[in-house]
Amino acid sequence: MEDFIKVAAATPKVKVADCTYNQEQLIAVVRRAEAEGCDAVCCPELCLTAYTCQDLFQQDLLLKQSLQALTGLRAATKGLRVIVLVGLPLQLRGRLFNCAAVICDGHIYGIVPKSYIPNYREFYEARWFSSAFSLEKDATITLEGEMIPVSAGLIFQTPCFSFGVEICEDLWAPQPPSTYLAQQGAEIIFNLSASNELTGKHAYRRALVAGQSARCHCGYIYAGAGFGESTQDLVFSGADLIAENGKIIAESQRYTLDAQFIFSDIDVVQLRHERMVNTSFHTSPQPHTLAPTIIALPQRNSETKATLLRSVNPLPFVPEGDELADRCEEILHIQSLSLAQRLQHTNAKTAVVGISGGLDSTLALLVCTRTFDLLGRDRADIVGITMPGFGTTDRTYNNALKLMKGLGITIREISIRAACEQHFKDLGADMASHDVVYENGQARERTQILMDGANQMGGLVIGTGDLSELALGWATYNGDHMSMYGVNASIPKTLVRHLVAYVAQHTADDEISATLMDVLDTPISPELIPADKDGQIVQKTEDLVGPYELHDFFLYHFLHNGSRPSKVFNLACAAFDGNNPRVAQFQPAVILKWLRTFLRRFFTQQFKRSCLPDGPMVGSCSLSPRGLWRMPSDATATDWLKECDSLTQNPATR
Repeated sequence: MEDFIKVAAATPKVKVADCTYNQEQLIAVVRRAEAEGCDAVCCPELCLTAYTCQDLFQQDLLLKQSLQALTGLRAATKGLRVIVLVGLPLQLRGRLFNCAAVICDGHIYGIVPKSYIPNYREFYEARWFSSAFSLEKDATITLEGEMIPVSAGLIFQTPCFSFGVEICEDLWAPQPPSTYLAQQGAEIIFNLSASNELTGKHAYRRALVAGQSARCHCGYIYAGAGFGESTQDLVFSGADLIAENGKIIAESQRYTLDAQFIFSDIDVVQLRHERMVNTSFHTSPQPHTLAPTIIALPQRNSETKATLLRSVNPLPFVPEGDELADRCEEILHIQSLSLAQRLQHTNAKTAVVGISGGLDSTLALLVCTRTFDLLGRDRADIVGITMPGFGTTDRTYNNALKLMKGLGITIREISIRAACEQHFKDLGADMASHDVVYENGQARERTQILMDGANQMGGLVIGTGDLSELALGWATYNGDHMSMYGVNASIPKTLVRHLVAYVAQHTADDEISATLMDVLDTPISPELIPADKDGQIVQKTEDLVGPYELHDFFLYHFLHNGSRPSKVFNLACAAFDGNNPRVAQFQPAVILKWLRTFLRRFFTQQFKRSCLPDGPMVGSCSLSPRGLWRMPSDATATDWLKECDSLTQNPATR
């Protein structure tokens, strides 16, 4: 019907920095869009190169290859009716821009640069790209003899509809370019995106897309990056959305290994009617003419409140109710998809995991099995190595064996006792002292077995350490600190427990469920010190460094909110006051003790985080040096600890 415009959003597979491969995948998208009778198809941000090229964007070869790929794609559209939107990096006036090219019938009709360049948290695009705001008016570029306009304000007019383009972060800005474009006549907005996945983020993304289509009375087509992007730190799920006037009318399946292609019809005549009826749409001030108006209010005298009037969540990483199950499922999806990409990229024959019978290695193993199922690979190619040592208890040893057997993976058992005894003998170390050499020697021996075993079996060592351990530095440097890919690296310990519990509750195998529940009941321990006379764990982590419930609370408010120690302390006192059944009660003096421990260890152990293996970011807190947290390894905690000392003047904290 002539009132409707058929649009598509596509997420092709990509290979990072392989423009020839990416061009081929995009040509396949174009051909499908033409076969489906689409008027236009939108592909993801920087899809000709892949979004995650990082400093390769500054390589002349990559930029030339992307232009060649653009030329090849343009030629492939000759004689076709479909309009194609693709992303690429583009040099102009000595600067690099993150751009969308609009192609049809063998011609490039315009290039739209990204306006808002994110440079916060896990994003640091300003390292490579300039903003469209820095371009002079009426900028052009000549490609293959064609002079092409370059501007974020371009509106493309066809006989049947008009459209505008924005790129990823532009939608998240306070004044999206699409608002201006819509008020200037664009009836459909295309967004080329590479928004990574975090827990809860997709719901917010959907709301943004639907909301912007409602405010602008437009069709909004959003194409997100997907499988094939680097999972060094982030995961891209292939989130494609099509919205019309406030409603999502089509969306892709996320977290798949396959290319995605969705399409639907946009009723442009109805949109024109909505704009005609809604007089506010045309009388609203244009975004570029708005100027802030400051209204001063008299300041009231502040009074210190003895108690908070609002409740404080003691488990900020762990949602409640139905949301917890959704969160667990999404995290497992993120972990599995990221590991799938890494296994395919490295052509690893096996995934090698050290299985201790503890929480972290259990979660890593569960992620491996989900990944191999996703890839359609035999679980026998997952090799679990259990490495009993001086502190291994029967309970954890047996749980490790039962779990590996129940999940159908390959089991290897390699004792570290003899190797460690020889190592300590070579060093002249006293094994009776149970000092740091005694503990770390065992951890490093285990890592050596895993690394060399992976080489032996053509495998990838899957790291098991979690976010809480990284925050505290509770890992042996170049021991359990090291792996080839760390699937748990941004998951705090409080959430690890719930992920394992979630799998235990949803598995159909009663024996596996029972084993997982026993793992959950086992005290957290590295088991590097011999058990007591009854065979029970002596070395309990939370007795040594403090309760993980407190440390995860400290981490969230320190890292996510940038809160100072006094505020973290006051919030913790309110959160753990005994009125919340989800957590234990902690006295102020106990909270302050472990807050000092957290701050001291967080600062002194940064050097371990500065050289972390790759691993997927799954939430708003990450300690990857390539993602959210960059900190010098020799920063001092002096001022933070001084503020803790000032809190001891309060009798309640003594």
